Amino acid sequence: MNHKRKIKLIVFTGVIVFISSYTEKLDINEINTGSGNVNIVGDTVFVQINPVWTGFNKPQDIMIGREPFIYVADTDNNRIVMMNLDGQILSTRSIKKPVALAQDYRLNLIVCAEFDTLAQSFGAVYKLDLVSANHNLGSAPQKRILPAITDFAQPERRYTGCAAFFENTYFVGRTGPNNSNLIDPDNSILVFVQIKNNNGIIKDSLVGRVPLFDPTGSGIMSANQISSISSYNARTYDIIISLTGENSFKVQPLEYVISPDFTGYQIEFPPLSNDIMTPGNFQRPEGATVDNAGNIYVADAETDSVYKFNSFGDLLISFGGSDQFSDPFSVAFFDKTLYVADTGNNRIVRFILSTDL
Repeated sequence: MNHKRKIKLIVFTGVIVFISSYTEKLDINEINTGSGNVNIVGDTVFVQINPVWTGFNKPQDIMIGREPFIYVADTDNNRIVMMNLDGQILSTRSIKKPVALAQDYRLNLIVCAEFDTLAQSFGAVYKLDLVSANHNLGSAPQKRILPAITDFAQPERRYTGCAAFFENTYFVGRTGPNNSNLIDPDNSILVFVQIKNNNGIIKDSLVGRVPLFDPTGSGIMSANQISSISSYNARTYDIIISLTGENSFKVQPLEYVISPDFTGYQIEFPPLSNDIMTPGNFQRPEGATVDNAGNIYVADAETDSVYKFNSFGDLLISFGGSDQFSDPFSVAFFDKTLYVADTGNNRIVRFILSTDL
């Protein structure tokens, strides 16, 4: 199915928006082949690369930026960490409870975190302008996108995932307990566009929610407790969402289509058509990512495991277990290397396929 298409028009609820090497050298001596760190699936193994990156406190997200630098949401240390591909810390930024990261094509960093005011904590979304600070994360200008004034009446709302697209639209996944309001349920995917005004200033505008998502649904097209949103590194609006609410399909690849009859999101694979759309395949998926070949990686915190699916949704590899991971929350992929935020063990672990050695 050729669904990676150029799109010039997006239609959302009542809103029409016109949207105008480095290669890390691998030292064979860094490969760890000790017990528990090689995961055999057929003739293929995931091999752990040493050293493990430590010094984190419950990191809940890892992202490879477009520079490329590595960004970690170091949640319980209340900071974001920026590293090079060797794992050297370049700079940090203090933000309360960061849990999700994305980067737009202007190299702004989008951060889902928390914000304290009125003697209370609220969910928050920030944008950090890295370019104007010459990529010094610690001094990058920071703008708070959320909460809006109306959100202060909903203190239990939290922002749990974000994804950016090629023309700098971005999505934010929101969760919360109040979902009876048909107009503005807590469980939603929010749509932001960046518009440049006559003075050249770029404004982030919330234009609505992605339509047709059921806030408490147990099947497909659900926003029931979104834990992550992943976009493709291509000119497409296709996404992968992971869910921790009561749902039979806790990881859902979605494609954005434009046709004479329908414009919007639809499920990419029918239920029961492959491994990723088999009910009960996941327990608590907290993070997902996709590589340039379309392979999908999922971190399941309940099973302490990482899963790799091909672009057709077939399971290729799964590995982990409590002897290797503890509550893995996020995965990222770059240059043949898989990065896992091993949250319960307070570390980042890297792996490479044996076929890539």
